[in-house]
Amino acid sequence: MARDPDQTKARLLTAATAEFAEFGIAGGRIDRIAKAAGVNKQMIYAYFGSKDDLFDAVFNVHVGTSMALVDFDATDLPGYAGRLFDRFADDPAALRLSVWYRLERPRGPGLQAVVAVNRVRLERLAQAQRDGAVPDHFDPVALLSLIQAIATSWESMNPEFGAAAPTDRGYRRGAVVDAVRHLLATNQSVGKEGQS
Repeated sequence: MARDPDQTKARLLTAATAEFAEFGIAGGRIDRIAKAAGVNKQMIYAYFGSKDDLFDAVFNVHVGTSMALVDFDATDLPGYAGRLFDRFADDPAALRLSVWYRLERPRGPGLQAVVAVNRVRLERLAQAQRDGAVPDHFDPVALLSLIQAIATSWESMNPEFGAAAPTDRGYRRGAVVDAVRHLLATNQSVGKEGQS
């Protein structure tokens, strides 16, 4: 039976996504990925080169999927926060993958897909601020970071809050959207204090 390289790569990426989301880059194991994909682990090296390269391929797919599912509109940041909340509420493994990326790749040039996405978002935010559509009391980097933190706060909160935290998804999403609205309406002196 002839081997289909595209199907093999797709199975490897699916298995690697699950493995890296659960265990991160350092904890992820090539033998478990190969077994889950139903291939010899040498195929991973043949197709991707190394475990790090495989993670990069997985994360590039993750970024592309997130871009397709979470439209970024710089003039509707509460809506963006709500869509980002939905993305991670629907797929908690996607958030874990992002957290592992941040934890295990804190320095360096970053993946080109991530750099490109962030560049576009920051340029759109800066333009929206210049146009007066978005307040400028936070610079674009601070604003995007704060919005992303708010949007992922429910999925990444300390487990000790579990019993007391509301579980209703509509409530959680509404709180995220409302928090971003309040962030945008914050007194202008708040964001500028640390910038002098």
